[in-house]
Formats: sequence, structure tokens, C-alpha cells
Amino acid sequence: MQSISGVIYLILTACLLPYAFAFIAKAAGGFKFKDNQNPREFLAKTTGLAARANAAQQNSFESLPLFLASVLMAEYMVMNQAMIMTLGIAYIVFRVLYGICYLANWATLRSIMWFFSMVCPILLLIFTIRLL
Repeated sequence: MQSISGVIYLILTACLLPYAFAFIAKAAGGFKFKDNQNPREFLAKTTGLAARANAAQQNSFESLPLFLASVLMAEYMVMNQAMIMTLGIAYIVFRVLYGICYLANWATLRSIMWFFSMVCPILLLIFTIRLL
């Protein structure tokens, strides 16, 4: 576990990514201080880029538990650190690309990026099971 700090950075990055999309959604939607009374209602009423950024935010939060569980289980089972980092970095890269595709309204490529981002934590769990 000599490279645990790398794993912590992966987890931190994955946890902050949805907030980056939330910031983009609010900025693109013209979020004002008064909108902070009910920000979810504000975001639900947005369209275009702001709505797509909000959807990317929501999906990023939805995929986060699987990623966190897979990384933590792999660490707990003392899986090869290089494998954890490789699949973790791949997950982050695919999630960023997924978000870019969402913002650009490239639906097919977005779905492909989503698929590959989900494969990463699933493979991590499968490789962890093989350690048993």
C-alpha cells in the first residue's frame, strides 16, 4: 500500500467531478444568488448546455458509488496497486470525456464513454473477486 496517496487522489477527483459539471450547469444557466433559495428547481428548468451539464452532474453522482466501492474493495484485498491506478485513472478519463460529450451533445459517443467508464470499476471488482 505504498501508493495509497494516488488512490486518495483518484477518489477525490471522482468525488469532485460532479461538482465541476454542476458549476458549468449553473454558469451556463445564468444562476443568480437568488436562485440559491432552490437550486434544484433552477437546474430542473434549464435547457440546452445547462441542462446537459446538469444531467452529466447527476449521472456522475450515480456512477460514483460503484467506483468508490470497487477501489476500496481492491485496496482492502491488497490488489496490485498498478492495476487499481490504471483502472481508476481510466475511469476518471472516461468520465471527463463522457462529460465533454454530454456538453457537446454527442449522444452516441457519450454512450460509448459511459460504457467504458462503467467497465473500469466492474473489472476492478471482478479482478478483486479473483483474489479470493
